[in-house]
Amino acid sequence: MKKAFVLDTNVLLHDPNAIFRFEDNDVVLPITIIEELDRFKKQPQETGRNARQVSRTLDDLRAQGQLTKGIELPKGGTIRVALCDRITLNELPPELEGDQADNAILAVALELKNQCQCPVALVSKDTNLRIKADVLGLAAEDYSTDKVDFEGLYTGMTSVMVGSDTISQLFQSGQTTLAEKTWPNQAVTLVDSLKPSHTALALAGDHTGEVMPLPKFPHNGISRIRARNREQKFAFELLMRDDIALVTLVGKAGTGKTLIAIAAGLHKVADEKNYSRLLIARPVVPMGRDLGYLPGDIDEKLTPWMQPLYDNFDLIFGTQEAAGQPQHWRRGHEELMDQGLLQIEPLTYIRGRTIPKQFLIVDEAQNLTPHEVKTILTRAGEDTKVVLTGDPEQIDNPYVDAASNGLTYVVERFKSESIAGHITLYQGERSDLAERAAALL
Repeated sequence: MKKAFVLDTNVLLHDPNAIFRFEDNDVVLPITIIEELDRFKKQPQETGRNARQVSRTLDDLRAQGQLTKGIELPKGGTIRVALCDRITLNELPPELEGDQADNAILAVALELKNQCQCPVALVSKDTNLRIKADVLGLAAEDYSTDKVDFEGLYTGMTSVMVGSDTISQLFQSGQTTLAEKTWPNQAVTLVDSLKPSHTALALAGDHTGEVMPLPKFPHNGISRIRARNREQKFAFELLMRDDIALVTLVGKAGTGKTLIAIAAGLHKVADEKNYSRLLIARPVVPMGRDLGYLPGDIDEKLTPWMQPLYDNFDLIFGTQEAAGQPQHWRRGHEELMDQGLLQIEPLTYIRGRTIPKQFLIVDEAQNLTPHEVKTILTRAGEDTKVVLTGDPEQIDNPYVDAASNGLTYVVERFKSESIAGHITLYQGERSDLAERAAALL
């Protein structure tokens, strides 16, 4: 049966193409949404761009007919703008009195429910509005078109029980074939069924079941950073392979996501010279209360946001032993910047750019929306490698959650692609205190 969906403003700000995502059902936009879009359109951030895009889309549809009467959409549904009836608004409970936008949306949904023969649902990313709708007897749901199952998120790894002859063949011939299905570039641990302590690390190829042994990890590490566990070895392999254009690393605090990505990027740029520059970007989203405007030039303003990246460079370039005496800490990343091999910047200015032959690391990618991640990935030029790192359980952006952020969205969408690889890191390596805090708190 055909349904009618009443959309909240935040749905359109989250996905400007949301009105086309409801198949052959009817989409209803309360008139108050147009007013809210007008308020948001002046913002320079992604929400402002999305508001302007929605306004342009509605203006284009307006040329096909009258919005209040309904305009047919490509998949068979209709889109219309509904006026709020003052009588219905006044019939809301006393606690919801007033002309606030949320109450006007509720009034439109209630009136539509009373008039329409088909099921009516209010779609909003605002939890409290969905609760209000439920109390008033309205069906309410979250906008879930771009949501993934976070609990069942693809980890990028699997363990397979095999015979000892399969492990022997893996190392003797450089590959073997498993009966189990594997995703491209999936990390595989082969476990000897007769002797479980006998294992081998491998990486899946493009064809289902085909795996190749993981190369021996360099004794001195990569950029002096050594892999401390199995997941980090897998992650380093994905980062070091030039044929894998997209790598996603997910893990809790202290698992080494950013550190190993920077170490691999430095090696590829400064040592192997496979890329012209290491470009590191992160969204400017504060944790807790914002400090407001910061003094100084752009470099001084960005220092608080970029300090976590500088900390990783200090660890990589840290103290050197010379004649038994440690030298002073030196800011190695500043020298790389002077040489043009390293650039660190906020994501604010990435739109419209083309980034060729660079090693691009996007840190804290869990704070990005799927639309923002799409914007970043479409900036990648020829021979550019993109690495997304983040922890979906540490989200500071109020408009996304663990199931709807851009990082987890990319993990699920790209798991079957041969140009992409993913690893979930579990073991904390920052310190015993950080590991226990992440587990207990």
